[in-house]
Amino acid sequence: MIYFFDGSKEAFLTAFLLAYRDGEALLTAGEKQLSIGQKSVFVRADPAMAAKCERRLLELDKRCMDDLSFLLRSGEGMRGQTAFLYLRLIAQRGRPVRGELAEDAVSEATECIRRIKLEAHRLKGFVRFLECASGALYAPVSPVNDVCDLLLPHFRGRLGHIPFVLHDVPRGKAAVWDGAHAFLAPLQHAEIVLSSDEAGWQALWRRYYNAVTLPSRARLKQMKGYMPVRYWKFLPEDPAAAIGDLPAADASANAGGASANAECAAGRALHAPSDAPSDAPSDTLPVKGRAPSPQAARDALPPPHGSPRPPAAPAHP
Repeated sequence: MIYFFDGSKEAFLTAFLLAYRDGEALLTAGEKQLSIGQKSVFVRADPAMAAKCERRLLELDKRCMDDLSFLLRSGEGMRGQTAFLYLRLIAQRGRPVRGELAEDAVSEATECIRRIKLEAHRLKGFVRFLECASGALYAPVSPVNDVCDLLLPHFRGRLGHIPFVLHDVPRGKAAVWDGAHAFLAPLQHAEIVLSSDEAGWQALWRRYYNAVTLPSRARLKQMKGYMPVRYWKFLPEDPAAAIGDLPAADASANAGGASANAECAAGRALHAPSDAPSDAPSDTLPVKGRAPSPQAARDALPPPHGSPRPPAAPAHP
């Protein structure tokens, strides 16, 4: 039997109770192709059943609801089944099983939670805010997992006096800090008016990025390990341009990852050419002039202390 649920915690716990004794149960919050003769049911959340299930599981493992919260954030299609098998093992053993990695249910759940936490940690460094005319900050992101609200405490601690919006573009939702309250809100499409200084800040950041990039020492594989390509589309520094063109396979994968919703004003702003004409639309962020090449930027830097500057190359006639 396949148990479909809407992805919420209450619906999952309701489905968990219904499927607990079903040896062939499969829980999913996404689409699933049914086999011939296979049965399915869509489970609606029952608050009373969900509360009963939660109380019982917490008696067995006080941290299991924290684990469930992470597992339901996963962008994987089998997240419901991963959570079901993990919690059912806790119920069968009558105790926490967190360290029993020899069990497939435990190792899969542990690895899933690790990937979610890793993505939340990475995005603390990959989020790029745009300054709006109102003074608020806006950042489009495209995470694999549902982690936007996990980033709120980090940025609220750094930008406590500035309102900001973290827009999860693929999921059509946003984590918002209004300067006093944090909350989640649906947001399918963002229409923003950028401040007059935003283009200058982006140009300055690209100039710095180009200045510290050494194309002759590019380590593309290592770079993509620390900075996965799926995050590049919202980075104003445009790493692909700084290190040279990506291989065809990587470039096509990067282009295919951008959804239609990502083509909002902010997304286009991040990729605006720096030599756009002055009469371009405001959401393309025209920037006068072009950032210097890495070699020109290095030549402009002062020599190390005590080292004479090499003589300039003679100009060609």
